[in-house]
Amino acid sequence: MKFYHLAAAAAVALTACNPSATDDNPGAPSEDEVILHAWSWSFDTIAANMKQIADAGYAIVQTSPAQTCFVGEDGGMALFSQPGDSVRGKWYYYYQPTDWKVGNYMLGTRDQLKAMCDSAAKYGVRVIVDVLPNHTAVDRSAIIASLDSAVGGRENLFHEAGLTPIRDYDDRLQCTTGEMGGLPDVNTENPDFQAYYMQYVNDLLSLGVRGFRYDTARHIGLPSDPKDPKAERNNFWDVATGREAANGVQLALPADSLFIYGEVLQSRNVKETEYAEYMDLCASNYGHSLRKALENHNVNATDLTDWRHPVAPEHLVTWVESHDTYCNANESAGLTDDQIRAGWVWLAARQHGRPLFYSRPAGSTRENYWGNNRIGARGNDEFFHPEVVAANKFRKDMKGYPEQIFFSEDGAIGEVARGSKGAAVINFTDALQQVTIKTSLPAGKYTDAVHQSTFEVSSDSILTGNAAPLASYLLYRK
Repeated sequence: MKFYHLAAAAAVALTACNPSATDDNPGAPSEDEVILHAWSWSFDTIAANMKQIADAGYAIVQTSPAQTCFVGEDGGMALFSQPGDSVRGKWYYYYQPTDWKVGNYMLGTRDQLKAMCDSAAKYGVRVIVDVLPNHTAVDRSAIIASLDSAVGGRENLFHEAGLTPIRDYDDRLQCTTGEMGGLPDVNTENPDFQAYYMQYVNDLLSLGVRGFRYDTARHIGLPSDPKDPKAERNNFWDVATGREAANGVQLALPADSLFIYGEVLQSRNVKETEYAEYMDLCASNYGHSLRKALENHNVNATDLTDWRHPVAPEHLVTWVESHDTYCNANESAGLTDDQIRAGWVWLAARQHGRPLFYSRPAGSTRENYWGNNRIGARGNDEFFHPEVVAANKFRKDMKGYPEQIFFSEDGAIGEVARGSKGAAVINFTDALQQVTIKTSLPAGKYTDAVHQSTFEVSSDSILTGNAAPLASYLLYRK
């Protein structure tokens, strides 16, 4: 299918998907929006919960990967099975493409994805899809023969060192052309692959998708990076963001009408500023700092004012945790839901960044991270907890008001004040706290809408009150 046919179809769907779209910049995302990462929810599950997602204040819902994927463990639908479990499966099989066509056994079909996008349009929610052009399934025998044919043969599907494990992740040639974690590295500079991949992207757009999260983005080369011996140019990102066509196939919608961000995890020798020329980036170091403050029950444990990123914060996706920090090394899985919620209110209250709320598995506990352990099911109820919903609303209400950050002397309380209009007060500890903290709110009494707790601001701009363990309070000037 030619890209210009898809462009026409997608343009019609775009206006329907975003009621605020304009001819000048249809559907451009806004920084006051928050994202729900509906991790491992099926397309049908997301569609069935779309009204609740919208009512909870999310303007964007991020799905897990939608392309054809490796069928592992006889198609078992467990999030993560252990030896002896009666239900088999692993969540990460959808991160192992066998082809770039819409639909997989884990999340749903092309028609089900279309129905999900139609549901999103009804409620004014933007759908973004996790995409992964960087690699294929570990089991190369599972790759669909038509993919080999489309890219000029299996020998042209992978980089020259695409089956050689990366030894030094700080070496940009190895990082962008070598095998990562057993995943063969795709020759993303092959124009035949680029055209094939962009047909997948444009098909998603034709179904109503309005953005993408690029998995393992730092493993795809930039123009300034050393080239694979098979490559003439490192131009994948120019193609992916519509600056260039590949064999006549081009991004079907303007990139600035979409929300595109990349998983460019921060480390040494990662070119964040060059990646940011193409897309927004994730603030992985800031997430680590926020978790440290939550783990230590003390905002003085780390600097929470500095975004720890060379890119302007309005182009960063922020999170308390991601699916990787929860699932891979369980780095964040030990944090309680109360701690995650406190961190979320902190992020949502801040002026910049675009916060992403990771939906943990239903039934999960700090002893059983996988909970009910089913792919396709809705996550736990935290995404619509009253404090989370109040924080999402607060962010939208405070659009355009500058932030001021305040901390109590003992590090127990953090406050994000937004001019003189409102403030978020967060207790980072697991104990009742008497709050005494500076603020930019005018003098007077304030009542939090969630807990009905009363705070008072004195004439010398000191906010006082009581804060329950790991509770958050959203205060508005009357």
